[in-house]
Amino acid sequence: MLVPILMGSESDKSFAEKITKILDEWKIPYELRVASAHKVPEKVFEIVQQYNEVDQPLCYVTIAGRSNGLSGVVAANSNHPVIACPPFSSKEDMLVNIHSTLQMPSDTPVLTVVDPQNAAMAVIRILSNSDSELKKRVSEHIKNIKAKFN
Repeated sequence: MLVPILMGSESDKSFAEKITKILDEWKIPYELRVASAHKVPEKVFEIVQQYNEVDQPLCYVTIAGRSNGLSGVVAANSNHPVIACPPFSSKEDMLVNIHSTLQMPSDTPVLTVVDPQNAAMAVIRILSNSDSELKKRVSEHIKNIKAKFN
């Protein structure tokens, strides 16, 4: 099980930490990589090809804003699910980044999750489909959340 976290820029690392914090709590392995689909597309293709050859459950998280080519390029070339979690520093920035992430070409399935914690939890739930122990932990987590409302 692995979560490649691809960032369009080094400046996205602090945003990625909001996701890796949750993955660390769940003991889910991840790898942080920086590769811009606009500036070094060949590097993105190389990274995706490497992960396409991995024989284990895998789910990407892509972090890119403005003109989000990264998420689409990864999804168009990967055998694995892609969750885009666009970073933002303000409401205006959020709107630009969300719109560029939501509008993907056909046959380029990118799931967009705005909240970093929810992006991490979505990855965990996807990966739990191939790991019965993780699925039990997810079920227990959901029960604990519900118990707070009793």
